[in-house]
Amino acid sequence: MASDIVLAAIQMSCGPDRAANLDHAETLVRQAAAAGARIILPPELFETRYFCQDQIADHFRLATTADANPAVARFRKIAAECGIVVPVSFFERAGQSFFNSIAIVDADGAVLGVYRKSHIPDGPGYTEKFYFSPGDTGFKVWNTAYARIGVGICWDQWFPEAARAMALMGAEILLYPTAIGSEPQDAALDSRDHWQRVMQGHAGANLMPLIAANRTGIEPGAHGTSISFYGSSFIADQFGGKLAEAGRDGDAVLTARVDLGGIAAARASWGVFRDRRPELYDVLGSYDGVHRHAAKAEPR
Repeated sequence: MASDIVLAAIQMSCGPDRAANLDHAETLVRQAAAAGARIILPPELFETRYFCQDQIADHFRLATTADANPAVARFRKIAAECGIVVPVSFFERAGQSFFNSIAIVDADGAVLGVYRKSHIPDGPGYTEKFYFSPGDTGFKVWNTAYARIGVGICWDQWFPEAARAMALMGAEILLYPTAIGSEPQDAALDSRDHWQRVMQGHAGANLMPLIAANRTGIEPGAHGTSISFYGSSFIADQFGGKLAEAGRDGDAVLTARVDLGGIAAARASWGVFRDRRPELYDVLGSYDGVHRHAAKAEPR
């Protein structure tokens, strides 16, 4: 694994044509690779428009197995050719179940594994519970050619437990592909700054760099509504400061160089993992702060 490494976030608009979206993503990923990036993150579900705006059963036809997914197949070839790591978000079908998943493609083109989104949102314009079961993989980290990475997906980023779990499992970098923008029920609500600050907090609390890749552009829904995705992708350093940031509009290829060796030394010396008190954190195994979740309850 490398110590000094260039990271990249891909911000892109997504249209109605799946093949065109894949071509578009490939162009941007190749730009990042040409700029020296070795770990490159495209946004969530970039093969298609964000179909979760509406509850339409026909959209289930978009789902594939990991082995049959065209984005995964294409980026396996590109990763091997360019020597890059690319986590590829896709709509996964597994038997009779469907997941919002990401395949971790290593620098030799091998798929190291799949993570299934743990936290599934359900609100106006973001009706993901209609399409996706809650992920059953648990949080995961992967030893890639360049670093040990932890990857969450969009709504996962609002939960500090997910970031801390990946950090405890040895992640050196946190990655979050996302699809977030305006709220159809309230045009005045703008979550952009909140969205960024929460992830900046994950970076700072765990003393590790973080990549957030969002889509951009206006995507129409089926019933006269639309979502304006606010871009604003960024790369944060180990203190939560922004090393690179895209605007709200337009495609972008963000890159930033980090020294993972130096960051690891700073993380160890800072003591936040040394001074943890896991014996005091049982409350985190509950919904209400009192009763432990049944799956974790002590035997009587």
